[in-house]
Amino acid sequence: MKMLRRQQGMTLVMALVMLVVLTLLALTSFNLNQSNLQVVSNMQQRDEALAAAREVIEETISNTNFFTTPDNALANPCGANNTRCIDTNGDGTDDITVAITPAPACVKAQAIKTSDLDLAVEEDLACSIGAGQAFGTEGANTGNSTCANSIWDVNVVATDIVTEAKVEVTQGVAVRVPEDNVAANCPT
Repeated sequence: MKMLRRQQGMTLVMALVMLVVLTLLALTSFNLNQSNLQVVSNMQQRDEALAAAREVIEETISNTNFFTTPDNALANPCGANNTRCIDTNGDGTDDITVAITPAPACVKAQAIKTSDLDLAVEEDLACSIGAGQAFGTEGANTGNSTCANSIWDVNVVATDIVTEAKVEVTQGVAVRVPEDNVAANCPT
């Protein structure tokens, strides 16, 4: 009988220990789920910023402003030149600011030889005839046409306004440009 009384208190202690272990297990599970949710949220915000950056790059290279006026490549910027504000969730509030920084830059330009032009193609024909010329081929003395093939780098930085998460995207683009644009914007 004395042995039985000693063991009655031990059941209560074991029950309390098991209750503490179960509570710790539940708290650990909750914290792990919170961490996973935060990781997924961060990945979603990064993907949204990346999509916004790609959208601005596509908008930039889809018009001629980026190689005619590189410092003002985007029409209707938000705030400073070469910036675009994007509402990713459609609530009417800007969520991401995308800046073209630095301005689009010509990396390389190579004059197109007149012998490489196909005068049956309208784009090539425009490279062979000068504005004030009645006949002949512009640049006949050098063998160059009035156009050049150029390679440009466009670099954008997308910043989430709330979390300040940043994504940087760089894209190169090949563009046929007038020779006078090469003289103004491309390295020799």
